Amino acid sequence: MKSTKSNHRAVYLVDGARTPFLKARGKRGPFTPVDLAVQCGRPLLARQPIAPDAYDMVILGCVNVIADEMNPARVAALRLGMGERMVAFTVQINCGSGMQSIDTAWRYIREGGADLILAGGTDALSHAPLVLGEEAVGWLSGMQRASGPVATARAAVNIRPGDLKPVVGLERGLTDPITDLGMGQTAEILAHRFGIDRSMADAYALDSHKRLARAQEDGTLVEEVMPAFDRDGNVYEKDDGVRADGTIESLAKLKPAFERPYGKVTPGNASQITDGASWTILASEEAVERHGLTPLARIIDSEWAALDPAVMGLGPVMSATPMLMRNAMSCDAVDLWELNEAFAAQVLACLAAWRDEDFCRKALGLDSAFGAVAREKLNVDGGAISLGHPVGTSGNRIVLHLANALRRRGGKRGVATECIGGGQGGAMLLEVA
Repeated sequence: MKSTKSNHRAVYLVDGARTPFLKARGKRGPFTPVDLAVQCGRPLLARQPIAPDAYDMVILGCVNVIADEMNPARVAALRLGMGERMVAFTVQINCGSGMQSIDTAWRYIREGGADLILAGGTDALSHAPLVLGEEAVGWLSGMQRASGPVATARAAVNIRPGDLKPVVGLERGLTDPITDLGMGQTAEILAHRFGIDRSMADAYALDSHKRLARAQEDGTLVEEVMPAFDRDGNVYEKDDGVRADGTIESLAKLKPAFERPYGKVTPGNASQITDGASWTILASEEAVERHGLTPLARIIDSEWAALDPAVMGLGPVMSATPMLMRNAMSCDAVDLWELNEAFAAQVLACLAAWRDEDFCRKALGLDSAFGAVAREKLNVDGGAISLGHPVGTSGNRIVLHLANALRRRGGKRGVATECIGGGQGGAMLLEVA
């Protein structure tokens, strides 16, 4: 998806907000995907000098759509009071869904098809459905077709107790259907390819938690994170998966999750299964002037890439690099990076790939290594290892947080990028307005 710049209008990210990310703890969380979108959408819309029905459309990324909320974008738009005439649609590209909503809005606006769009992402992974196997489905079908008590009794005995054991849908969703590899196994492949050991992965994970804890303590996230209130009056104010008191020693005690006994990926250095939502508001220059808005950043470019699903974790390398080359930007020219932390080993593998001259020559067509991404420029306030990774949301969150972090730290340009299950990657280039 190459972008050309002739006759394109400027597109600005003018504001955004998200819920706290709430860790799934073996039971359904207090909010559905639409509940989450409404929780942060209401205060975001309320602080704008714009009527909720004045937007041109609503675009929402969501992967784990539940049966009671088909097309969650439309359900959320109506619950947010945006009017029955509001066009709203849901997008899905696995882990990139929240960024895809921004990308789609950006393209609408820059081409002149819209001026003001609410673009977001949401997922409640704790609400993932339980799925019955084919044997149980066949048995239930036979029971429904049975006519009379005798036929019903005969059909009823054609089942084994084990056939009725459900599988959590999320477990299958995190397994690639082409390679039959779990997402964590793809990270193990990258760890082996680029020499990422367990201690390196654990050290990165610990740093992610420390950075998020610091951001929570010093008020960095106050304007970005909106409190959420459940139906029982409980309030959720912070991302609750952070382990501020974690240690390398405690991480080292955890067993590998996918490749025992020598695997590098553990529950402690992988992203958390989480519920959360995020919204951004995108506007044309005309809309900015008309409504008196103050942009956070301008969206400069975007890129999507595809690669072997078995090494899907290299998606950031394959998408961000050509985008930066197209914009004549070196690695050092990027002030801040937000790279979604699917797994610590996967993030470290991306950093290693960019430093690997042979890889960059063969896979990216470069003459030399792309360069080293300085740790002080990367995920400055933590990432999905400490925050969690509500799949349809994360791409939206990293773009929003990148814009806020650039302004807060006096940076000029930044990249938000992510790997995408199924073997893809997405990247977006922002410039402080």
